[in-house]
Amino acid sequence: MTEELFRDDGYLRECEAGVLSVGEHGIVLDRTVFYPLGGGQAGDAGVLALAGGRTLAIADTRKAKDEQGQPTGGIWHVPAPGQDGLLAQLKPGDRVVARIDWDRRHRLMRFHTTTHLLCHLVPQLVNGCSITPDYARLDFNMTEPLDKEQLTAGIARLVAAAHPVAIGSITDEELDANPALVKSMSVQPPRGTGRIRTIRVGGAELVDYQPCGGTHVASTAEIGAVVVTKIEKKSASTRRVVLGMA
Repeated sequence: MTEELFRDDGYLRECEAGVLSVGEHGIVLDRTVFYPLGGGQAGDAGVLALAGGRTLAIADTRKAKDEQGQPTGGIWHVPAPGQDGLLAQLKPGDRVVARIDWDRRHRLMRFHTTTHLLCHLVPQLVNGCSITPDYARLDFNMTEPLDKEQLTAGIARLVAAAHPVAIGSITDEELDANPALVKSMSVQPPRGTGRIRTIRVGGAELVDYQPCGGTHVASTAEIGAVVVTKIEKKSASTRRVVLGMA
């Protein structure tokens, strides 16, 4: 199992960790600040700082799976190509410093929180999501048209209001009693631990509240200038909203 430090603090940029395994799919550590691909959010990139000042570039992060394709609780740190010599020297028990590409992660955090603002501005179920360092998109299950300028203005208003963003949790039973908290048709909250992580945007004035495992900024003010770059009709019942940095 890998201890997921990013769940409680998305601002952690590095941590010391021990190597649990080195395999064809990646390196598993006992703890990490690297977020693995999931919930629509891209996996982190960065480096593992090794003994002697050497660094191993990490190109992607994924949830580890067994031979049957079932999650193991570990996280694969996927090395960039062309580092076979360094990988051959890495072994279980080695100590490393896991360090994310912070600029890339921060863009992901800004985009991810903006998608929650979109869920407030467009109160429809989501049937697709992708959050990358360069853009984000949400697919809404709806037939009505959307206005790009109105949504951009709405995002700017919520950003300027500096709403707080807080991590919390609810029980499986609480979620069962409030199924409307789940706004995604394509991604269901992970169960099995007894508690489900939530993200709340807003203090006294609630903007958005839903289960979410991703990384977020602490205030909407930190999002900065994110705009709607495109609205597409993907099908008779799907409207896609694409976000970009202004």
